[in-house]
Formats: sequence, C-alpha cells, structure tokens
Amino acid sequence: MYDTLLFLHLLGAFISAVTIGIFVAWGFGAPVQKGSFNLADIAWNVSGALLLIFGVWLALYVDGYELWDGWILGAFALFVAASAFGAWARRDALEVIGDDAGAVSITGTRVALWNWLRTASIVLILVLMVWKPGA
Repeated sequence: MYDTLLFLHLLGAFISAVTIGIFVAWGFGAPVQKGSFNLADIAWNVSGALLLIFGVWLALYVDGYELWDGWILGAFALFVAASAFGAWARRDALEVIGDDAGAVSITGTRVALWNWLRTASIVLILVLMVWKPGA
C-alpha cells in the first residue's frame, strides 16, 4: 500500500514538472501558444489533485508522520502559495495570449514573475519533502 501511495504522490510531482518546465521555457523566451498553455494548465490541475490526495493519505498512513508536523504544514502553505502564483500566472497569461492564434512572448511580464515565484515555492516543497526537517 505504501509503495502505491508514494508512487501516485510522486507521479503528481512529476506531472507538476510539466507545468513548471513549460512556464520556465516561456520565461526564457519560448513562444506561448494556446495548445501548450492548455497542456500546462491541465497538468497543473491533475498534479495538484494527486499531490494533495496522496500526500495527505501518506501522512495518515505512515506511522510517525502527522498532518500537523511542521514540514507537512510548511509544504501545505507553500502549495497554497504555489497555487496562488499559478492562478495569477494563468490569469495574466490569458490576458497576454488573448484570442491570438499565433505565438506571443511573456518574457519580462508579470506572468514570468508569478511563474518564478511558483517555481521557487515548488523547489522549497521539494526541499521539505526530501529532508523533512523536524521529522
């Protein structure tokens, strides 16, 4: 059971890397198109569900971990922050993309800023998940 829960939780982390990778490419100047935007959006939503559902399940399943452990609460707080940054990036990206069928750039826009903040939040979550300070 533990292996299955961990696999599904890590699958969520890998799927979130799709969104982060796409937005990072855009932040470095790759053109933004509707198709890749939709892929990034769907990947973020799927990964969030997998991360939360199976992360909580793991914390409840594993002896020695509790939902109120500091590193788990920190990961929740950072996940909320990452989701907020992602929502703002999505909103601003939709403004930049608009109804344009062609590719546009987000370099130097608020979209890039929100994405870098979301990326930093995800990296901090990974630090908490790997080192589990206080556990």
